[in-house]
Amino acid sequence: MNRFISCVLCGLLLSTLCAAEDDAPPVDPQHVWNLTDLYPDVDAWSAAREEVMEKAEQIESRRGTLGDSADALYETLALVSNTIRQAGRVRVYSSLNGDEDLRNSETQERHQLSQIMVARFSESTAWIDPEILGVGSERIMGFVEEDERLSIFAHDLDNTLRNEAHTLGDEAEQTLSYFSQPFGAPSRIYSMVANSDIPWPTVTLSNGEEHRIDAQAYSRFRAGADREDRKAVFDAYWGKWAEYRSSVGLVLSSHLQTQVALAKARHYENVLERELFQDNLPLAVYRTLVTEVNKALPTLHRYFKLRQRMLGLDQMHYYDIYPPLVALDKKFDIETTKAITLDAMEVLGDDWVKMQRDSFDERWMHVFPQQGKRSGAYMSGFAYDVHPYLLLNHNDDYESLSTFAHEWGHAIHTLYARQSQPFETANYATFIAEIPSTSLELILQNYMVNQAETINEKLFYLGFGLEQMRGTFFRQTMFAEFELALYEAVERGEALSGDRITQMYGEIVRRYHGHDEGVVIVDDLYTNEWMFVPHFYFNMYVFQYATSVTAGTALYGKILEDQEAGSANYKDLLRAGGSDYPHLLLSRAGVDLTQPEPYQAVVTQMNAIMDQMERLLEERDQ
Repeated sequence: MNRFISCVLCGLLLSTLCAAEDDAPPVDPQHVWNLTDLYPDVDAWSAAREEVMEKAEQIESRRGTLGDSADALYETLALVSNTIRQAGRVRVYSSLNGDEDLRNSETQERHQLSQIMVARFSESTAWIDPEILGVGSERIMGFVEEDERLSIFAHDLDNTLRNEAHTLGDEAEQTLSYFSQPFGAPSRIYSMVANSDIPWPTVTLSNGEEHRIDAQAYSRFRAGADREDRKAVFDAYWGKWAEYRSSVGLVLSSHLQTQVALAKARHYENVLERELFQDNLPLAVYRTLVTEVNKALPTLHRYFKLRQRMLGLDQMHYYDIYPPLVALDKKFDIETTKAITLDAMEVLGDDWVKMQRDSFDERWMHVFPQQGKRSGAYMSGFAYDVHPYLLLNHNDDYESLSTFAHEWGHAIHTLYARQSQPFETANYATFIAEIPSTSLELILQNYMVNQAETINEKLFYLGFGLEQMRGTFFRQTMFAEFELALYEAVERGEALSGDRITQMYGEIVRRYHGHDEGVVIVDDLYTNEWMFVPHFYFNMYVFQYATSVTAGTALYGKILEDQEAGSANYKDLLRAGGSDYPHLLLSRAGVDLTQPEPYQAVVTQMNAIMDQMERLLEERDQ
């Protein structure tokens, strides 16, 4: 039943956990999501939450009945499913409401109440998997054949039976369920330190403006045109983080130790095995990704050298990675963003465009930054009976346009899955989730390059695409390598202080960036960057960004090559939702991520983009 917790959280993992800038303008209500689609008011939400708590008691009362008959099994599973469905809606409402203003104590308290509800649900269902295993595979699957109503639960039942070696006894499972909130404490402590407790420094930039360099300001000003400004921002931000290295190191180490202990308790060899086993992913997916990315580091270094050339630098430093390669004097307001997105997605067919256009007319999005609002972007899609919700922080620039396409990839995926799947199999795994989002970025990029009016505009879009590949394919794999190294150190019984973690991160970040070869110099201070990444508390999550962009690239290639048939194949994958294990779904769509070819295709495309950019540079400079 942990599926409920992971599915509810899945749509929120893309968010950067910090507040928006205080000087943001007022927001037009038409650009704010309508939460009354979920509940008309807080009283209705509270009543729904109480009903979930009552259903948790009903679930517990059915203990010992699962082997009685097919009807008894169905009645329990249906009660659990309906409770998950209602609890997800409760959780979505409190999450979205809280993200509108992180300073509002009432909404944050409601969010905590929903977390308590989730924990209570987890406790009430802890007996189910052990009891199913006790009844036995033969009898359970016999019930499925006997009663067609159980067909919607067949995949989940198969997954439960597959987990037999890692499911503990009734009492042990019940005991572990009591600790679901404490096990999440390191992540919550980290979030509080990162977003509330650190007194961020101020920096005076070359234009005389003074800015507080928190996470959002760092992300904004690290891409500035003035190199001294970039260095000042890097030095201020990472210098402040360095002061908290011991504390944050202890928090992360506590999380790692907890996960290693839980993996041992469930009889896994290690945390990596556990995380891949959850979605029935072959180990070869992870190993092949890391192997192929390391083989491709010369391509990454070629990109850095091209960046050095275009920025006119004698030597690349870590603070030179983020500024755009050429300036783009264009604004993309929200209406322009919608129009461009619809035009670009015509390659996916009329049904896609109509679904997206119709959705734009609804109040599903919280579009603009405002004081206290959570920054970043995400799609929340667990409210099956309503519709997806999207949090954006639109700044009228091209990055905002790309983010818009990315998040709507998630949303349309959710809508396609709901068209074809019942609630029980509509929620897709993370391994699949990032595929439509990253492929829509590729579709948008190609569209913008083809529509560009000048060489510099083409160079801008191509350079932006290269940076996305670096950030998703290379950087996320680097994070995954680092995270696994941390887990393996704990599994060997080693101690991890903040200093040791920084040393480990420094070694890998310098290898990826060619520090020793003089490609990109990574100063000691910037090796504190690991403290900036909340995804290290999500247990081997980050590698799936890299596998997703790989799969998205392959599927987009099939769309270009096979046109209507390729588009149909792509949408069939989305319609499948979570009806089978994600690796099998993707393999049926023609992409096998245990093999090196899909990863090599990403590298080939990256080199082709650089070839195109170099030709454009020669043409421009003639």
